[in-house]
Amino acid sequence: MTINDQTRPLAGRTILMSGGSRGIGLAIATRAARDGANVVLLAKTDKPDPRLPGTVHTAVAEIEAAGGNGLAVVGDVRREEDVTAAVDRAVAAFGGIDIVVNNASAIALAPIGKLPLKRYDLMLDINARGTLALISAALPHLYESDNPHVLTLSPPLNPDPVWLYRHAPYTISKYAMTMLTLGLAGQHHPRPLAANCLWPRTTIATAAVRNIVGGDAAMAVSRRPEIMADAAHAILSRKATDRTGQCLIDDDVLRGEGVIDFSVYRYGDAAETDLKIDLFLPGGEHA
Repeated sequence: MTINDQTRPLAGRTILMSGGSRGIGLAIATRAARDGANVVLLAKTDKPDPRLPGTVHTAVAEIEAAGGNGLAVVGDVRREEDVTAAVDRAVAAFGGIDIVVNNASAIALAPIGKLPLKRYDLMLDINARGTLALISAALPHLYESDNPHVLTLSPPLNPDPVWLYRHAPYTISKYAMTMLTLGLAGQHHPRPLAANCLWPRTTIATAAVRNIVGGDAAMAVSRRPEIMADAAHAILSRKATDRTGQCLIDDDVLRGEGVIDFSVYRYGDAAETDLKIDLFLPGGEHA
């Protein structure tokens, strides 16, 4: 699709996303769907889990209800054959791939000595290896797009060692996602390709925040996933030549788009000054 509709810039574009059954990924997917995008989700959640809302199938139903075209690919981003199948099905269904969103991520906030090796392997396999696998498999098709983007939900590379002291294994896995994306941005490409990272300023009200970070108290001082969705939409709506190789923060992106009131994104009633700063950002280390 040629970028010419300023009101629906993602209309007709095909997004391949890892995960997306719920939370931030689903919010990004449904925001793109409102433009009329095609969204292919590679996710494991085939059947309902009593601990988590939604499946890849209910997510596709929400995408289609929002005005887009959805395709569910049940699979694991850790398995090369599943990633290849997702790419092949996206191309077969929609004719190509314009955007890759590395959304799938595992989290375990335990330090060295307390984290089981199987949890470490899970984080590295999903976060780092999964990011590399999805980008690598989709790259030939991104080169066929007139405006290819890769967006990875990972943090800026913060040298403050507190993030190693607290949970070095998780930090390694998330920084690896960022490093792979920045590495992609610096490579030679046959056409302009934007590769950027996006991270939230505050914690986001998701199942992970409720179940791992701090329960209802953490949810009360968080923003809704829609702030990440609107920021991702703004990034992906730009030409690939506009911005690449950057680690972006959601509210900074939206300020650049003219947003000045962020109260609409608050999950609870907490004041803006009481919101919990997310991991890896200045101020988050005091939480």
